[in-house]
Amino acid sequence: MMQKNTLLTVGWREWLALPELGIPAIRVKVDTGARTSALHTFNLETFVENGQRKVRFGVHPLRRHPKIEIFCVADLLDERVVTNSGGASERRVVIQTPVRLGDREWPIEITLANRESMKFRMLLGRTAMAGQMLVDPNGSYLLGHRLKKAYQNKLSPKIKSETSSS
Repeated sequence: MMQKNTLLTVGWREWLALPELGIPAIRVKVDTGARTSALHTFNLETFVENGQRKVRFGVHPLRRHPKIEIFCVADLLDERVVTNSGGASERRVVIQTPVRLGDREWPIEITLANRESMKFRMLLGRTAMAGQMLVDPNGSYLLGHRLKKAYQNKLSPKIKSETSSS
């Protein structure tokens, strides 16, 4: 008897949520070439609260809608030197937070970086995928567009129709 595959099958791009950061949906590039996951942030600030190192930052979850801003606070897990997509090394803050993809949720490490010029606000790297999913490189949004609707009440009617088609 064949056992049911417990891995989630995803496309090369999907919508996911970062519930503890208050991000109900963000479009992510599922990137098997990237070891580490990365999230676009702005106004990044580290601080200490009750002896715990923390980081505060803003996120524009929808690239074409910079007026939508979510401000987050997380425990600072680490600071690491990461090689970016251009081959340059840079020091980045690392946090750990749960990710929700489809009907699954698990903790991942994410580096915080300025991805303003990038098409995707987040990369999901292979460390976060390990043991959780299979990637179908021909597929896109295999888990659907349901999460994208989280922002519908924050968008004007004109923008809502444009977002529905993307």
